[in-house]
Amino acid sequence: MIRLDDLALFIRTAALGSFSNAAREADLLPGQVSAAIQRLERELDIRLFARSTRSLRLTAEGEGYLPYAHEVLAVLQAGHERIHDEQRALQGTLKIAAPSDLGRNVLLPWITEFREAHPKLSLKLFLSDHLTDVYRDPVDIAIRYGVAENASYVALPLAENNRRVLVASPSYINRFGRPKKLDELLMHQCLPYALGGRAYDKWNFPADGVRRQVAVKGVLQCDDADIARRWAIDGRGIAYKSWIDVCRDVQAGMLEVLIPDQPGEAVPLSLVCPHRKQFSPAVRQLYGELRGRITALASALNDYVIFKEF
Repeated sequence: MIRLDDLALFIRTAALGSFSNAAREADLLPGQVSAAIQRLERELDIRLFARSTRSLRLTAEGEGYLPYAHEVLAVLQAGHERIHDEQRALQGTLKIAAPSDLGRNVLLPWITEFREAHPKLSLKLFLSDHLTDVYRDPVDIAIRYGVAENASYVALPLAENNRRVLVASPSYINRFGRPKKLDELLMHQCLPYALGGRAYDKWNFPADGVRRQVAVKGVLQCDDADIARRWAIDGRGIAYKSWIDVCRDVQAGMLEVLIPDQPGEAVPLSLVCPHRKQFSPAVRQLYGELRGRITALASALNDYVIFKEF
């Protein structure tokens, strides 16, 4: 295996023209530099230098290998600098917008932990179910459900296979029964909420290659998806929520997935930014951490629904 120190000594010996000069620069003995070059020659199975008692010059093979040695060390140095620059660059203020339920109940502890790991970084978190305009609103990034409609946005996937699920609490199911098909939702108390500034009371489902829409009703409505989730846990009705929002409640037995053989509407989750140049070191590191954690949550959906072609 080629040693990086040997590679560096080869480059400096070629530049300085002698083992003695390279040794003096590196605070080594000439014999140590000579031994390093010999190790490198054995690894490469070529002769790098033509030696004599009075001169040292590169062989043709050494001349040909020298640019590659420079390139290897340059790439490694660039990687080292990139990592350390990113660690040093986690400062200033990062402004994040996220949906209310997701932000409070899933992202909040992770984002708080991320900030604590980087004391020079300040965070501003904006939680709302209104669609954030990353061009006009005072945010750096938005974490957003749904397919990006504006091609000028840059969207990095956090959970591309996420879907909505119908959920209700065990107490609601015991009192009012469990719907077995979509038409039966019309006989139940549902929990519509405002989404993007409009009442989300027409729930969409993929069925036989087309979109099936069910207009639901309920005596409880709100403009915050987190409230709909809480009402569902409290046994007040049926909610139609992103799996990521309710997965922990389902796993804890506080909610149950209804009609598991009916796929829910696709709601991929992405990190959205106006332009790739705005992916600062802080954004890149936050994205990497969120991507891993959210993917793990989303994958558990397979345990609660029956996937089929649609």
